[in-house]
Amino acid sequence: MILLAPMEGLLDHMLRDTLTRVGGVDRCVSEFIRVTDQLLPRRVFTRIVPELLDGGRTRAGVPVRAQLLGSDPQCLAENAARLAELDPEGIDLNFGCPAKTVNRHRGGAVLLDEPELVGEIVAAVRRAVPAHLPVSAKMRLGNEDRERMLDCARAIEAAGASELVVHGRTKRDGYKPPAYWDQIAVVREAVAIDVVANGEVWTVEDALRCLRESGCHSLMLGRGMVADPGLALALRAALGTSAAGTSSVEGAATAGALPWAEMLPLMAGFFAQVRRKVATRHQAGRLKQWLHYLRRRYPEAEDTYQRVRTINAPDLLALTLFGDALDPQAPPEGGDEDDLVDASTACEADDALDRPTDSDQRQDSDTLIAA
Repeated sequence: MILLAPMEGLLDHMLRDTLTRVGGVDRCVSEFIRVTDQLLPRRVFTRIVPELLDGGRTRAGVPVRAQLLGSDPQCLAENAARLAELDPEGIDLNFGCPAKTVNRHRGGAVLLDEPELVGEIVAAVRRAVPAHLPVSAKMRLGNEDRERMLDCARAIEAAGASELVVHGRTKRDGYKPPAYWDQIAVVREAVAIDVVANGEVWTVEDALRCLRESGCHSLMLGRGMVADPGLALALRAALGTSAAGTSSVEGAATAGALPWAEMLPLMAGFFAQVRRKVATRHQAGRLKQWLHYLRRRYPEAEDTYQRVRTINAPDLLALTLFGDALDPQAPPEGGDEDDLVDASTACEADDALDRPTDSDQRQDSDTLIAA
C-alpha cells in the first residue's frame, strides 16, 4: 500500500487532487486539523478536507483520511465525533509534527515524551467514533531521543489504533538524513498492528531499500512524491503491483515516469485551483514552491524556476509558464474571501519542507518560497 503524506502549506487538497490523478496512491492523509480547547464547526473540517463533501475521496477516487492534532483527549474525542458525522475514510492522529510552533503548544512530536497521554488520546478518539471507522496514528522515533519509542507504539496499539505510520527520525533529527529505517523495523516487531514506513524516500531505489530494512509492506510518500509525481507508479512497476486510483496521464501507468511535457498540464491544473482558493498575494509562491521540489527530479524545472523566480503577478506567471494552456474556466483570481487560504500561516508538518541544496538557503518554516 502507498499512502500520500500531508505537507502543511504545500501538499493540501489542491496538490492531493493533482497527484492522485497521476495515479499509484492508495490513500491520502490530510493536513492536520489543530484542536485546542473547543469544538470546531463543521466548516473547519470541510475547509481543510473538502473531499469530505465528495464522499471523502479525491476526484480520482482516492480516499482521504482526516488528521487531528492536539493534546486534550476529551476535546480531541469530541471533535473526532463531529468529524465522524461527515463520514471520512478514517481519522488519523498526529504525534509526529516537529514544528516549534506546534510543539510549543504541546502538540505533535513533543507528546512522544508522554506515552501514557498518547494512549489516552488514541483511546478517547477510538471510543468517540463508530466502530467501523478506522483510527490510525503517525509518530516519529521519539522527541529528543528514542527512549520511549516502543512505549508510544505499544500505547497506540493498546488504545485501539489499527495502523501506525512511523517516520524514521526523532524530532531532534528533523529532516537531516539519514532516516533510520532499521528502527522502524524495531517498532514493527513490537506491535501487531500494521506499520507504515515513512521518511527520506525520494526514488524507487530508496523505497525498495526502505521496505527491505523496515520489513514493512506499506510506505507513506511525502516530499519524494512532490518532487517526482510519477514515483508511486514507478514503485508499483518495480514491485509488479497494480496502480490504485485513476491515471489521467497517458502512458504513466506503464512507464511510471512523467515527461516534463506531461507535467506542464498538471501544473496548469494545479495553478487554476490555487488561483481559486489561495489569497492573491500567495498564489505565485505556491506554484514556485512546487517548482522548487520538482528541480530535484527534472532539469527542466531548474531552468523554469530560474526563469520565473522573480515573477509574483499570477497572470504573468501563468502566461509565462503555460501560455493558453491554463484552464480557461478557472475563476477570477482571489475567489471568495471567506474561503481563501492564507499561505503565510502555514506550519511545517511531518514532511513539509525540503532540505536545502548547496545553492539554496533553507526557507523559513512558516513561509512559502518567494522570489
